Amino acid sequence: MSNKPSPELGLRQNWQQFTLLVLVNAFVGGMVGLERSIFPEFAEQEFGVQSATAILSFITAFGFSKAMANYFTGRLINQWGRRRLLLIGWFIALPVPFLLIYAPSWNWVIFSNILLGLSQGLTWSATIIMKIDLVGQKDRGLAMGLNEFAGYFSVGLVAFLTGFIASEFGVTPYPFYLGIGLVLAGLLTTAIWVKDTRSFVQQEQKTDRSRALENVFIQTSFRHKTLSSVTQAGLVNNLNDGMIWGLFPMLLIGLNYSTESIGILAAIYPSVWGFGQLFTGKMADHYSKKKMLFWGMLLQGVAILVIPFALGFTQLAVLAALLGAGTALVYPTFLTTIASATSPLERGESIGTFRLWRDLGYVFGAILSGILADLFGLVVAILAIGALTIASSLVIQFRMPKE
Repeated sequence: MSNKPSPELGLRQNWQQFTLLVLVNAFVGGMVGLERSIFPEFAEQEFGVQSATAILSFITAFGFSKAMANYFTGRLINQWGRRRLLLIGWFIALPVPFLLIYAPSWNWVIFSNILLGLSQGLTWSATIIMKIDLVGQKDRGLAMGLNEFAGYFSVGLVAFLTGFIASEFGVTPYPFYLGIGLVLAGLLTTAIWVKDTRSFVQQEQKTDRSRALENVFIQTSFRHKTLSSVTQAGLVNNLNDGMIWGLFPMLLIGLNYSTESIGILAAIYPSVWGFGQLFTGKMADHYSKKKMLFWGMLLQGVAILVIPFALGFTQLAVLAALLGAGTALVYPTFLTTIASATSPLERGESIGTFRLWRDLGYVFGAILSGILADLFGLVVAILAIGALTIASSLVIQFRMPKE
């Protein structure tokens, strides 16, 4: 019989591993930030790609591959182990910055984004589930807030840095050198110091009284009123994020903003989104999750609707900050709500299913906003996505049960 003590759940008890996972997720987020502010200019200058639909094809490729990786990470995480999937994700990311530097055609850029999406799905999903494993129920919201803060603040920081580097040295290759450092740092940190957290799940399962779901995918996607309400909001959240990622820099280019100014504006939204989660994650442990989700989606929708009518840099900066604040309200709350509504053994698959649909939002957002922009112009595309986001907030209000 083993005399090894049972693992103790809690943020304070596991702060060292938790901090390592926060750092790893910062490296994960930074890989997305590489493309955040400079890709439309990169596409046009290096490959002559000007169509909004064609430019947004890289987001479509990224979103679809990430969505698939999210789902299969959730399905496989109990059998394969958390740390192993995290390592696989980093190995898949290794070629990405080199492909972006040396890509001979736009199709190679699309391929690099397929790899980036697969990597993001594996690494981000694994770090989320590992943190939830470590902390238990009490600090779940705080844990998600810290996780998403690290990831999205890093997105904003690297978006700013790539915009600055591109304005000084050109859109390639120097901005992508950051990616080489990020992927090596993430891989080595995981390989040397991160430990698997499967034993924590087994410990929590002993005291869990959650009702098992008949079919985790169907319940999370469509039937369970709480889980499916969260899932549709996640999809719409990333749908509007895909639009902002692709069309916002194009709108600013049309308004004759410099590359450095576009980098600053593109960085405000994910930075507020990331930093705000330090507070909203903890709020989700104490306040109504339904209200946080409703007001967060509503704030996003209103901010997007006003963007085409902004008159200057300051107004655009304020709207980007409001959009980030709305996203900060919902992002950790999505994951905390799903974790609270599922058993420990089903949690990974339910989170994977949610993240499948949420990141398919990138695909739907890129396709929808790209087609609308090409047919009717950027303003119509932005207004349509804003209206859809407000509609999502109403689904939360009227379908999701009270807590």
